[in-house]
Amino acid sequence: MVASPQIYITPEEYLELEENSPVKHEYIDGYIYAMAGALEAHVTIAVNLFTLLRNHVRGSGCRVYISDMKARIESLNRFFYPDIMITCDQRDQETLGYKRFPCLIIEVLSDSTEGFDRGDKFADYQTLETLQEYILINPKKPRVECFRRNDQGLWVLQSYAGEESSFQLHSINFEGTMVQLYEDVNFQPPA
Repeated sequence: MVASPQIYITPEEYLELEENSPVKHEYIDGYIYAMAGALEAHVTIAVNLFTLLRNHVRGSGCRVYISDMKARIESLNRFFYPDIMITCDQRDQETLGYKRFPCLIIEVLSDSTEGFDRGDKFADYQTLETLQEYILINPKKPRVECFRRNDQGLWVLQSYAGEESSFQLHSINFEGTMVQLYEDVNFQPPA
């Protein structure tokens, strides 16, 4: 994210500005931050997973959204653009520009956002009462980190790694393979 000039705006002003902006911005406590573009592996992984999940939830009442739909964390005065978000809550049909009740949020990591995705953004997402799983996907090697909220309200990590392994998303009763997730991704050797 890139900080924009620090002028405080209300959530309503943000939504109005964002509707006509050629650049996406995330919103944190009245300030907006421009989002950087993504590399090929990031986009390919997001599209692969969106396609799998859309086919999986078709007809279930759940909706899958890709990077242009905002997640609103009203209690913290935040709007984020997750790479993929799923909501099965009918209340989310009331708002067209953002969703407040996701059960699953997925972020494909990038060098510039990984720290934020693992830290403050994850902490913010944890305040969403309906969120059951938060997924981080590594674009450099086959690795999926799944944080699940357990019955005690604690977030427990389950990692999936290796080209021949599978991964599970319990919130929507989905199982996929790394081959499907990373189809057409060319892993670059470390520099």
